[in-house]
Amino acid sequence: MSESDLEEMFTLAVSVAKEAGQIIRDAFDKEKEVDTKLSAADLVTESDQAVEKIVNTRIMEKFPTHRFIGEETTSESGEKHELTDDPTWIIDPIDGTTNFVNRIQEVSFSLGIMVNKKTVIGVVYAPIKDEMFTARLGKGAYLNGMKLQASKITDLKQAVIITEGGSSRDAKEVEDKVKNIHALITHTRGIRAYGSAAVNLCHVAAGRGQGYVEYGIHIWDFIAGALIAKEAGAVVLDPTGCDLDPLRRRILCACSPEVAKGLSQILTHLDMGCD
Repeated sequence: MSESDLEEMFTLAVSVAKEAGQIIRDAFDKEKEVDTKLSAADLVTESDQAVEKIVNTRIMEKFPTHRFIGEETTSESGEKHELTDDPTWIIDPIDGTTNFVNRIQEVSFSLGIMVNKKTVIGVVYAPIKDEMFTARLGKGAYLNGMKLQASKITDLKQAVIITEGGSSRDAKEVEDKVKNIHALITHTRGIRAYGSAAVNLCHVAAGRGQGYVEYGIHIWDFIAGALIAKEAGAVVLDPTGCDLDPLRRRILCACSPEVAKGLSQILTHLDMGCD
């Protein structure tokens, strides 16, 4: 794929992120019609569906041969994903739907583009705060045009780690996640939870914390933010320390290899299956 092709895709990605952001802003303070998916903590609104439909239309108009993976489309079909070498646009229309429903500002639109099974473009837009995070493979990561750099901390005891409880209410999974929260509190400076995987990864990219770990998320939650974090100098891995599998439903991101290794060693690793 040529540089001009990638530039054209990047331009469209930013454009649709802004359009999605406007829909999110317009609905943010309004009452919302809310449905649940797998649990009472797994929410979807009419805005999620509207954003995904519009973005899908824009992409297919411009690149009709490209593939598309969206959270709401996938949730409806229940189909497993197959990543191919074809250009594939992967979106989460509203990452942080629970935040969105409750008027909490950490809400984002997330879009990652994979070519030959590698992420080449990542765009995460947090419209309520008007923060546009962007990255292209090998070209750095940016926030509203300003270059990002992850923290230089190497000592886990000095690190603030972001984690989430997730939407699963399976008793064993919740128990293991509570064990991990205990381990993180014991071995780090502190923990935070912002409610959006894409935002969490961008916080690490921007030096607003030194690590992030979560079990039970999906490719559309993290694929864009993972590239942004890596292009800002962070390490992105499977929580066990192996290479990240984009379909594996778990992720570890850290500002340095030392923090990544320390996190991996103290965690109870959950197998959440594959998308």
